[in-house]
Amino acid sequence: MSMVESKLAALGLQLPAPIQLPPGVTFPFQFVRLSGTRAFASGHGPQNPDGSIAAPLGKLGRELTLEQGYSQARAVALSMLGSLQRARGDLDRVRRWNRVFGMVNSAPGFNKQPAVINGFSDLILELYGPEAGGHARSAVGMAELPFDIPVEIEAELELKQ
Repeated sequence: MSMVESKLAALGLQLPAPIQLPPGVTFPFQFVRLSGTRAFASGHGPQNPDGSIAAPLGKLGRELTLEQGYSQARAVALSMLGSLQRARGDLDRVRRWNRVFGMVNSAPGFNKQPAVINGFSDLILELYGPEAGGHARSAVGMAELPFDIPVEIEAELELKQ
C-alpha cells in the first residue's frame, strides 16, 4: 500500500469506483491524460464510493451551505485521486500538484468560492504535504455545472518517472 493510500485509510477515506454516468451519457475524453512526466486531470465532480454522482446537488448559497460545498470539494479530491490511480497506478508517483482550477455552481450573490475549493486543497495538502501538495489555484463561480453538481475541479500535476 502506498503512503498516500495509507493516509487515506487512516482518515477513513476510500477512492470511488469509476464514474457511473447517467443513462445515454458518454464522455469523449480521458479523465487523466498522461504526457511524459505531466498529468492533466479533466474536470471531476463529487462521487460516492460506488462511482455514482454524490448528492447534495445544486448551487452554493441556495441549495448547499458553505460547509456542504467544502465537503463536496473534498469528495472531488477523492474522485480525482481515483482517476489518477487508475491511470498511473501508485499515487506516490505524484511529484507535485502544479495547478488546480476549481469551479463552484454558485447562486447569485454567493462569493465564497475559495472557501469551498479549500475542501479539495486541504485534503491534497494533508495527503502530500506542502512541497508536493502545494499548488497554484483559481476558484471561480459558475452559473451552471454538468448534472447540477456543486463543484468541478481540474488539475495539472508533475509525475515521478
